Amino acid sequence: MDSTERLDLIVGRLREAGEVSVVGLAELTGHSEMTIRRDLDQLAAKGVLRRVRGGAVSLVPRGQEPPYAIRERQAAEAKKRIARAVAGLIGDGQAVVVDGGTTAAEAARELAGRPITAMPLGLQAAQALSGGRDTTVLMAGGEVRPGELALVGPLTEASLNALRFDTAVLGCCGLSVNEGITAHDLPEVAVKRCAMRSAQRTVMAVDSTKLGRVTMGYVAPVGDIDTLVTDTDAPEDLVAEIDAHGVSVVRA
Repeated sequence: MDSTERLDLIVGRLREAGEVSVVGLAELTGHSEMTIRRDLDQLAAKGVLRRVRGGAVSLVPRGQEPPYAIRERQAAEAKKRIARAVAGLIGDGQAVVVDGGTTAAEAARELAGRPITAMPLGLQAAQALSGGRDTTVLMAGGEVRPGELALVGPLTEASLNALRFDTAVLGCCGLSVNEGITAHDLPEVAVKRCAMRSAQRTVMAVDSTKLGRVTMGYVAPVGDIDTLVTDTDAPEDLVAEIDAHGVSVVRA
């Protein structure tokens, strides 16, 4: 079990139980207690947990979204494949709004350097896009969410409402046929809605772990998506249901 797998396992146990012990994790992973302590210290530095004697307790309330630094490690290879597929859907010369989540940030890296005009809704995506000489980057106003570095609030919404895009590349926390597109953070719900209204086409970039999941903030029905780009682990029956709602599904 490598470092990434250990950290994912620890985060999973914290989400299930709320606390973990060094001894228990050492037995479970087959690694030394010293290695587990280093893992816990690393996660503590990212705001995921608080160290206590003999282990750690979660700082992420059950049902809430894990920190960005953890999410970007999860399904990392799938997100890269999704990002490449998303970039393949964007034509040169297009105007694109790019969401602020981890999968959208990967898409921004793939789009960097392309002759497009892009408005990123997160500072990670902005940094990726600004590295390409041929890419015109427009920055929205708004409040920067700590940790997430996503742009939210009335200024962000006003920036989106003032423009029209060819494509909105968005992520979400949950996508369900019955409950639609959902997100954990309510200010981001409003921003996603504005992005969808401002674009002729909505491309949702969502790894398969989000499919069938429902979180608190309702964004829009599934049928409002034009194209869903997900990974090959997406369940066949769920993909068929989404397709039946008029959504083009790409599995990368």
